[in-house]
Amino acid sequence: MKKLVGILVACLLGVSASPSMAKDAGQFASEFGKTRPPIGYVKFCAQNVGECKGGPLLVSRIKLTPERWNDLYRVNTKVNTTIKPATDEELYGEAEFWTYPVTAGDCEDYLLLKKRELEAMGFPSSALLITVVLDERNEGHAVLTIAAETGDYVLDNRRDDILAWNETNYKFLKRQTRRDPRQWVSLEDAKTAGTAALGTSSGE
Repeated sequence: MKKLVGILVACLLGVSASPSMAKDAGQFASEFGKTRPPIGYVKFCAQNVGECKGGPLLVSRIKLTPERWNDLYRVNTKVNTTIKPATDEELYGEAEFWTYPVTAGDCEDYLLLKKRELEAMGFPSSALLITVVLDERNEGHAVLTIAAETGDYVLDNRRDDILAWNETNYKFLKRQTRRDPRQWVSLEDAKTAGTAALGTSSGE
C-alpha cells in the first residue's frame, strides 16, 4: 500500500515514479583518472572540515524506490524555488565562494544545500556527488549527481525535473569519488571537452 501511494504521488507531481522509466536509464558516466577538485571546493573544505571527511564506502550505489525518487524531486524543487540565483561576486565580492545558501546563491550553493538535506533524510553521502560540467554555452556549471543502481541522475538548479546524466546537454568533466569526497576523478566527456576546462570555475 505504501509503495502504491508513492507511485500515485509521483504521478500527481508529474515526475517518473521509478528511475527505470527514464530514457536510457542504466547509463553511468565513465571515470578515467584522478584530477584536482575545484578551488571553491578546496576553500569550502578548509572552512568546513567536518563536511569533507573521507571514510569507508557506505554504499556503492543506492536503490531508487518510488519513495526515494519522490524525495529527490521534492528536495530539488524546494531548493530551486526557495533559493534565488545570485553570483558569488554579487553576494561575497569573490569569484568563487562555496557555502550553504540562506536566500540566494549560485549553482554550487544550491547543490550543497540539496546534498545536506538529502543526507538528513537518510541518503548516503557516498551516493551524492558534486559534479562539474560545461553547459550549452561552454561555461562552467555544477550539479549534484545521484549514483543509483540504474544509472547516474542529475539534480540541477536550472530545472526541477531529474534527468539521467546522458539526457542533459552538458559535457561532464569531473566529480567526487564515492569513497572519499576530497578525491576527484575525471569523467568521459573531459576527453573531448579539453583539459583547460577541468579547472574552470563553475557558474550560476
